[in-house]
Formats: sequence, C-alpha cells, structure tokens
Amino acid sequence: MKKIKYILLSLLTVGFMSCENDTLEDLRNRGQEESVELEIFTQGSADFSTFVSIGNSLTAGFSDGALYKIAQENSTPAIMAQQFAALGNGGAFTQPLMNDNIGGLLAGGTQIDGFGPRLVFDGSGPAPLQSLVPSAVPTTDIVLNPPTGPFNNLGVPGAKSFHLLASGYGNIAALPNANPYFIRMTGATPDASVIELAIAQQPSFISLWIGNNDVLGYALSGGDGTDPITPIAGAAGVGFEATYQALVGSLTGNIPGVQGILGNIPNVTSIPHFTTVPHNPVPLDAATASAVNQAYAEYNGGLQLALANSLIDAEEADARTISFEASSSNAVVIVDEDLTDLSGLGLPNFRQATEEDLLVLPASSFIGTLADPQNPLSVNGVAVALSDKWVLTPEEQNEIEVATIAFNNIIETAASANGFALFDANALLDQVASTGVEINELIISSDLVTGGAFSLDGVHPTSRGYALVANEMLKAIDATYGSNFEASGNLVDVSTYNTNYSPALLQ
Repeated sequence: MKKIKYILLSLLTVGFMSCENDTLEDLRNRGQEESVELEIFTQGSADFSTFVSIGNSLTAGFSDGALYKIAQENSTPAIMAQQFAALGNGGAFTQPLMNDNIGGLLAGGTQIDGFGPRLVFDGSGPAPLQSLVPSAVPTTDIVLNPPTGPFNNLGVPGAKSFHLLASGYGNIAALPNANPYFIRMTGATPDASVIELAIAQQPSFISLWIGNNDVLGYALSGGDGTDPITPIAGAAGVGFEATYQALVGSLTGNIPGVQGILGNIPNVTSIPHFTTVPHNPVPLDAATASAVNQAYAEYNGGLQLALANSLIDAEEADARTISFEASSSNAVVIVDEDLTDLSGLGLPNFRQATEEDLLVLPASSFIGTLADPQNPLSVNGVAVALSDKWVLTPEEQNEIEVATIAFNNIIETAASANGFALFDANALLDQVASTGVEINELIISSDLVTGGAFSLDGVHPTSRGYALVANEMLKAIDATYGSNFEASGNLVDVSTYNTNYSPALLQ
C-alpha cells in the first residue's frame, strides 16, 4: 500500500508541474474520480433457488490445516449463496458446520489420527493451536454429535474425483476407508454417495469443483508413489475422464434443466506449500563445511569412476557432485530416483537440490534435525539425504503438469457441452502466484502468511482467498447466464475478509 501511496504522490507532483496554467478548479476536478453508473442487478437466465455445491476441501472452506466453523461460514459457496439470496432468488444454504473454531474431529470422544486442531500464527510462523492454547480440545464428534442435513455444501475434504461416486464413502462402519468428514453428512443414508446426496435435493444450480486432490495428493507426498496421480484412462471410478463424465452425466441426467458452474484444477506446484522452503537453506561455517565435504569425498570419487567407465556423462557427474562451503545458503542433499542407477558401484542416487526442485513446506522443520539423536553428524539434508517425500523434482513436476492440463481439458469440454459456466482456477492461481491480484489497494499474493491468499497450511485459501474465488465464480456465471453481479457492483468486497483468525477464537 505504501508503494501505491508514493506512486500517487509522484503523479500528483508531475501533474502540478505540467499544468501550471490550469485553474485550481480544473485540478480539483481532475483529482475527483469519475462516478460510474452501475447497472440494476439482474440474474439473467440463472435460477439460484436451490444451490448445491459439490467438491472437496476447497468447497468445504478448509483452512489452516483444518475444517472449523468461521472458515466454513466464509467458504466460497457460502459467500456465493449470500449473494444469490440477497439479490436473486436464492434460498437457504445449509452447511455441515463444525461445533467450534478449534477444528479437529473426535470419534466417540477420541481424537481421530490426522484430524487435529487448526494452525495459528505464533508471531514467527504457522504453529499448532494447542501450542499456544493447550486447553483447546476438539468438540466435533462424528459419533456423538453429527449435524442434520440435507446439506447444500457437499464439499468433502480429502475427496478425489472418484470418491464422489463411491457408495459407503460416508459410512462409519467402513472406517478407515470412509471419510470422517463425509460421515457427518450422510445421516440416515450412510451408503449414499456424494453425487446421490446432491441429486436428491434436485438443485436448480450446482457448482462442481473437483480434481485438485487427484494431483495434489501426489504432490504433497513429494511424488514418492504412496499417493499416485489419478490415471486419465479407465472406467468411471478409476480413470479421471470417465469419472468426471459420470459425475456431470449423473447431474444433468437426473436433474432436469440443472444449471451450474464447473471449476478446473489450479497449478498446485505454485502454492506456498511448494514455494516457501528454499532449496539452499543450510548455513555452515568453514570447519563444518570441510568436515562434510570430507565425508562425501568417497561418493564424489565414485562418480568420477562412473564417468571414466561411461556409466554417466560429464553433465550428470557434475550435477551429482556434492560440495558444501562456508555460507548461509548451502543446498540440501536429496535422493533423486531419476538419476542413473549406480548401485553396482555402491553409490546412492544423491545430488544437491537446485532452484528447479520444490521442497515441501514440512521440510522447513525437518531439515537440520538429527536422523540419529545419538549422532551429532547425522544432520538431515546434509549428511543424511532428504528422501523422495520431501521434494518434488522437475520430472515429478512435469508429471503433475501433464495430468493437470489433461484434466482441465476434460473439465472445459464438459462445461462447454452442457452449457455450464467455467471457473478458471488455474489462471487465477497463476496470477496470484506471479503478479498478485490488486483489490481495493491490496495486493493479494501467494506468499505464506503475508500474501493474504493462502492460509497457514500453504495449500488452502484464507477467507479472503475464498472470497476472491467467489467473485471469480460470479463473474463466470455473469458471462454464461447473463447475470450482472460485476456490472451492478454486487461482487463482495474481498478486502473485508480475514486472512487469519486469533488463537483465542475457539467457539
């Protein structure tokens, strides 16, 4: 904002210097903004009377590593529903709200593994809520206090495309294969699928934003193979193309005249989870650097032997050679499975990271720790190479890009074929990550903590980020259905939405 202020002051100075003969009244008039006459709102051909939103965590309002009440209340579909109700013919919009602003899930009074409270800002970075407020205990229990549906927001955190078709995905008897968040939504029909619960409400207007997790799971696991990218080909429930066609076909085939908007998949490698941790975060003094280099001398010598025997070329030998120096910014050592296999020489697939590698956000608290607490030399990222799960190599990034492009072509085709609006999440995220988005003298960027778009988990938006998405969806609806949320001045004021919530906000 300071930059904008200074630019405006500079422009005013230039204006005064170049307009010496102008009257004071002329200058005053020039300083006034032209009033823009807004159109009267119209919803065009859109029917918002019953709005159902289908998707994953991005639809649910997941933020700061958890689902919690105030973030749900500021989810993208909730914001859209508010505009529909205030301006069009939108009806009630019911969400499966959590019991508190702590986040986390219990099952019969016991916290479910992996479903803990939200992250908060501790003054220096993201931290678990309970590190600041030890008494903050989740109260939302999938057994003891499930909410009552039907729910207009059918966003299920963790869901991939094929999960929306799956029977039993919300049946508590199917744990651990069932999804605890969806268990809270199924009620008396525990085997109903997400898409069946949507169809049962016969909505006039739907949003479907699914597919992000089909590539994100692979990315979050560092491409280590434990959570593979959904294949493009295959039957519905297996391959992305047939699955997505089945989802859209089920909606259009079972809900006469349904209207809606589809969201595509953003470039997940542009989110702060992959852009915050630098490839070279290791500080070393001269003595330590010398000791580490001595430890890698045998490995480097083996590379020269492999080069002499034409097992690798000079470029690969150079890329794999490990060298540290007295500096505050040494590159970490990583395992790269795409390197030539030199196990016959007893050499592992080690190299130092480059700017093209993306380290996952949790690596920030792992690098520099000891692999063996009894061995002060076993420093992770230095003497001990980071395993595949901590880094996305360029080859793995390319796999994600290829899949994302293919998935988005499928989504765009479905939107066009069925007359649905298309929200280009990919283009929006690229803009947020590259130049930022300016709104009301605010620059919303993808920088962790300070950028405003992404929450403390580095993956999911803040409430402000969800409001930005809601506006882009409303613009896309304008373009397809002839409504005029934008031209009538009825987009939401993104600057009024929070970027973080106090640790003291518990209920």
